[in-house]
Amino acid sequence: MLGNFIGDFVKGNNFARYKPNVRTGILLHRQIDSFTDSNEIVLQSTQLLKDAYGRYASIIVDIFYDHFLAANWDEFHPSMPLSSFVNKAHKILLLNYFRLPNDVKKMLPFLIKSRRLENYANFGGIARALNIMARNTSLPDNTQEAIGCLKDHYATFEQHFRTFYPQVVAMVDETLKV
Repeated sequence: MLGNFIGDFVKGNNFARYKPNVRTGILLHRQIDSFTDSNEIVLQSTQLLKDAYGRYASIIVDIFYDHFLAANWDEFHPSMPLSSFVNKAHKILLLNYFRLPNDVKKMLPFLIKSRRLENYANFGGIARALNIMARNTSLPDNTQEAIGCLKDHYATFEQHFRTFYPQVVAMVDETLKV
């Protein structure tokens, strides 16, 4: 879990600095990103956001898919409530604080306070995350357009997510068997 979480922040071969299980998570994160970026269903979702977000559309799709995961968590993970999963993730991150890349250390207090994954379940949580990203990254400040697009195409995005999610879970399961 730790490696998967920090995957975007560990560049190049720097993953080799981590313990084997963390390295596995980092490499799995990269594989998930590659699988997602080339997935036809995800590309269809991305097209719905191209006008407002251009090359950043895939980031918004990722957040929208997180919304559907959070909103339907009990359906996909009935053995562990979302709040328990978030608590577990926060605990793992805190226990490994000194191993985290500096950028993750900086955002960790906010991540814990905001309980972002839980808040993705509602439009307000998505809007807050997009606004923060627009202020702190090069993501265009088109939050209202993104939320409008999600509302306008909600059923389509949800169907895309429901098609994609089992595919990515199967890919992860297959990868971890090796």
